[in-house]
Amino acid sequence: MSQLFVAFLGGDPAPGRIGEDHEVVLVVADDVKAARAAARAKWTGVGRPHVDAITPISVVDGHRVQLAHTGEADTWDIDTTFEP
Repeated sequence: MSQLFVAFLGGDPAPGRIGEDHEVVLVVADDVKAARAAARAKWTGVGRPHVDAITPISVVDGHRVQLAHTGEADTWDIDTTFEP
């Protein structure tokens, strides 16, 4: 049965950077092995990524997460405003 996973990816540093780059991605997969592969495929950084951490997500802040296939493409509205 498919479930939602969140993965913390690491990868080669971009040119001019000292430390490795990181991204957090969400994927739907049947198991952790498939989720790792799907997460690495979403890497937008330089070079080949690795998975630093991954976990299935079924409950967030007391709310159950349920999946429903829509056939729609992923959409992201990312707020890049920094709030210390």
